[in-house]
Amino acid sequence: MIAYPRIIAHRCGGALAPENSLAGLAIAARLGCRAVEFDVMLTADGVPILIHDETLERTTTGVGLVADMTLAEIRRFDAGSPHHPAFAVAPAPTFAEAMAECRRLGLWPNIEIKPAAGHDAATGEVVARWMAEHWNGGGVISSFSEKSALAVRRVLPHFPQALLVEQLPDDWPVQLDRRGAIALHLAAEFLTLQQATALNDAGVIWAAYTVNDHATGARLFGLGASAVFTDRPDLWSPAEM
Repeated sequence: MIAYPRIIAHRCGGALAPENSLAGLAIAARLGCRAVEFDVMLTADGVPILIHDETLERTTTGVGLVADMTLAEIRRFDAGSPHHPAFAVAPAPTFAEAMAECRRLGLWPNIEIKPAAGHDAATGEVVARWMAEHWNGGGVISSFSEKSALAVRRVLPHFPQALLVEQLPDDWPVQLDRRGAIALHLAAEFLTLQQATALNDAGVIWAAYTVNDHATGARLFGLGASAVFTDRPDLWSPAEM
């Protein structure tokens, strides 16, 4: 059974750094985090990079669709200063760069495959191939896209996957089985006591997002959560992580 670190920094460093950034990974590690989550999408030339939105505007100085631009084009834009000028100038990192930092910093990665529309299977396949060739550490892969998850399973059948949902679906046991998932990630705000009990009784590892206060985290751990995703990893001490 996979062992989850208890506190997982959301989008690399949460609210403390530009999301999906190498700076976020460094800050998470400095705070004592043992685990991070980040989003992976493909560029037009098929390179996996860390970014959440299908468009560049919110998190970079660029404009347009990620899937329509090459890596070289996207790397011309700053992905640091939209968060704070102190983080200028930093391009969106590649998946390979982020994984190298995770290895260097000893961070356990939750790789969320975030495909642009119409690129579900391709994104899963590219990420899985990279993992098969370059990664021998721990972690977990998750995605809201079943097509992405099944593509990962075909290429990388033995690497742990988590079913990622917002609200717990009635057929969650079927979905877990279909994906071969060993864990389930869901939104904390929709979780009920009855659902937590059902997951615990079934022996399912589950984690909740996005938890930005210590009291809510304590309540979820009391309900049986293995981990919580947070934008505020600074609210927990290294001993709690």
